[in-house]
Amino acid sequence: PYVVVSNHQSSLDLLGMMEVLPDRCVPIAKRELLYMGAVGVVCWLGGIIFIDRKRTHDAISVMAEAAHTMLSQDVS
Repeated sequence: PYVVVSNHQSSLDLLGMMEVLPDRCVPIAKRELLYMGAVGVVCWLGGIIFIDRKRTHDAISVMAEAAHTMLSQDVS
């Protein structure tokens, strides 16, 4: 398993990254992207896990749950 950290220039970069990243990859993005119209819908349909960066405790629990699932299903 590994972690890929990407500093992208626009919201549309996420769509391109979904093509480049491995199939068994768990993408995580900030929750604000969920409310960006068509981009948010495509990201949600693409299986991106959204975290609320303003609510640190909630973000940590979502990432911990994702990590547990990743370990049990052997995905990156």
